[in-house]
Amino acid sequence: MLRQAREFRKGLIGLALVLSLAACDATFDNHGYVPPADALAAVQIGASRDAVIAAIGTPGSAGVMRDEAWLYTAYRIRNLGFRAPQLTERQLLAISFDRNGRVSNVEEFGLEDGRVVQLSRRVTTSSVREVTFFGQLLGNFGRINIGQALDN
Repeated sequence: MLRQAREFRKGLIGLALVLSLAACDATFDNHGYVPPADALAAVQIGASRDAVIAAIGTPGSAGVMRDEAWLYTAYRIRNLGFRAPQLTERQLLAISFDRNGRVSNVEEFGLEDGRVVQLSRRVTTSSVREVTFFGQLLGNFGRINIGQALDN
């Protein structure tokens, strides 16, 4: 009986060790779509938008102001335990069109082509921060004209 209890404990410890090591394995999340090279070979300079859709499908996004470029993006994120997710792979395919809706340029970019953009952290000051809520509330009592409020 005592021997069975020891064997059971060893089995539980072994199982816990295996499960804890399996939890440290990285998982990958894939997002987006970039057409494969053989499908992209069907897109020629001068092709129409309909021909591009027939060859590689609709884009994930288009130009912001005008529909002059189509963007196909794909990226892969690695998740490892409690660490922050890490971008491991990124592909961007940009197809530019001229005024007539014909392909004028096809460009491919990878993770190594990206740049870090510094965002501005400016904060606009306002007078609301200088006066408390109750100070503003009490400051309005002298400005209210009851006669004008009830005259409506």
